[in-house]
This record gives sequence, C-alpha cells and structure tokens, in this order.
Amino acid sequence: MHTERTAPKFDHSSVKITKEEALMLYEDMTLGRMFEDKCAEMYYRGKMFGFVHLYNGQEAVSTGIIRTMKPGEDYVCSTYRDHVHALSAGVPAREVMSELFGKETGCSKGRGGSMHMFSEEHKLLGGYAFIGEGIPVAAGAALQSKYRREVMGDKSADNVTACFFGDGTSNNGQFFETLNMAALWKLPIIFVVENNKWAIGMAHERATSQPEIYKKASVFNMPGYEVDGMDVLAMRDVAQKAVARARAGEGPTLVEALTYRFRGHSLADPDELRSADEKEFWAKKDPITQFESFILGRKLATAEELKAIADKIQAEVNESVTYAESSPEPDPSELRKYIFAD
Repeated sequence: MHTERTAPKFDHSSVKITKEEALMLYEDMTLGRMFEDKCAEMYYRGKMFGFVHLYNGQEAVSTGIIRTMKPGEDYVCSTYRDHVHALSAGVPAREVMSELFGKETGCSKGRGGSMHMFSEEHKLLGGYAFIGEGIPVAAGAALQSKYRREVMGDKSADNVTACFFGDGTSNNGQFFETLNMAALWKLPIIFVVENNKWAIGMAHERATSQPEIYKKASVFNMPGYEVDGMDVLAMRDVAQKAVARARAGEGPTLVEALTYRFRGHSLADPDELRSADEKEFWAKKDPITQFESFILGRKLATAEELKAIADKIQAEVNESVTYAESSPEPDPSELRKYIFAD
C-alpha cells in the first residue's frame, strides 16, 4: 500500500462561504488548469521555446493564498513555476500567453518568457529562475510597506506580501536568512512553501534533515502551518489568518502546503522518477475535483453552472492564444530597452 505524508484533515462543515466566493475560487483554479493544459499543447506544437514549468495539481495553493489578498495592492513573489500565480494576481490570460510566446504584448514585453513573469500594475514582483532568488526580494517589498506605514506615516500602506517557493528551496541560505530578518523586523509577509515532494528529480525526504518544513518556523519564533495544498478551502483558511496577522503588524507566517505537481518538473522532463503508484495516489486528490464536490454538496451551484464557467474559461484561454499569435515580436531596435529604469 502506498503511503504519503498528508496534512491534517480540514473541517469543511464549519466553512462559511457565499456562492459568489465559491465560484470565484472555482473559476480561478479552472483558469489555472486550462491555461497550463493549453501551454503544454502549444509547447509540443513548437509555439513556445525554452523551459516551461507547469502548475497542474497545485492550483489550490495559488488560488487559496492570492485570492484571499487585495488584488492590485498586495504583492506576490513567484518562482519559475509562475504562470498561475500571475493569473491569480489578476494578470490577463492574454498577457501571460503573449509573454510565453515572447511577444511585445506580454506582461514583461516578451523579455521574460515563462520563468520571468512581472507586472507592476498587478504587484507581481516576478518569477525567478534561480531557486530562492525571490525570497529576499519579497522581504524587501514587505519592508517598504512597513516603512511607509510606520516611518512615513502612510496609514494606507497595510500591504501584505506573499512569497512562493518550493520544498527544495527551503534548504537554501536565502530561506533561513530571510525568515530570521522577517521575524526580527516583524515584516508583513507570508512565506508559502509549495511542497510538491520533488525538487526537480530529488525526493524531498532524501534532501533535508527535517522534512516537515513548517516546523522550521519555530526557531524564528513565527507561526508555522502544515496545510493540505490540495484543498482550496484549507488554503483559504490559513491565508485569512496569515493575512490578518500581517496587516495587524504581528509579523510573518510560514505556510507549508502539501501538494503535488501532476506533470513532470518541466515539459522537457520525461517524468520517469516518480512511481505510477505515487502519481495515482495524488491524482485522486485533484483540488478542482474536490472543490466541485464541495460546491455541489453545499448546493452553492449546479453542475450546469460549473460547466458554463469551464466553457467560458476555455474560450478565454483559446482567445489568449489567438491574441498571442497575432501580436508583434519585440522590435530589434529596442534590444536594450528596459534593462535600466528610465
């Protein structure tokens, strides 16, 4: 029998959620899934180049955290698996797809590609190809929010920063140094470990002396949560607590989301290291399927309403490809543009 470490069971019976809120979460997760599926199709058809790391299976983490924050006001810092974080932060699908196609209409003007999504308008601080690279950047964003509020007297500066990274990154120096600094300065930041069990091809349990990453929060005197990253309601619950703490000036929180990527590390990965047994175990915990069951069980929406949302999202994703394909390439004369601030 296959065994896996799983998070404590979340009590759905106590969840208070409106139909509008539930459908917003469902739509966001569905957008993430369908967008990534389309990316795979475009990649294998030779429309995208380079490394493309997809998010399939982890949608509840992005939706649960980012959609609990204030869109366009709170900051999001991502990794090289950043398309869905960008979508949850409000970057239009057509701008994300155009960026993947390397077009001028992309959110990074075609200069960033898959691993370096950025949007000042949506407070997306970037995707980062080197693991751990975004952690100190996120801390900087949280520090300026705190400085504006407490030193410059801007009471509206109650922004929270969410910093996403994987289980492999939690063994890097930036993780420990930045958590220490964030705790010392009580920065308004949420560190979100997306523990999908594999750092490229290295199983998490073989790479760290303490596999339960959330427990590492204790040495920095900050709260640490172990959460079911396949359950959007569990993610939303812990996000609400962490966001409230940060806005109240009580400092950072470490969240370890136990999740799983349904595809290989990247689309160039043949995915031969993970067992069929393991993949099957996690496939049964699909976050979108689970949430559909919750919505229907609570009678928050009908199956027809959910299908209508899925159809609308599919049309939006298809349109994003049409838009990207018809968009112009960056002008070679502007090769050095955007390297430095104007």
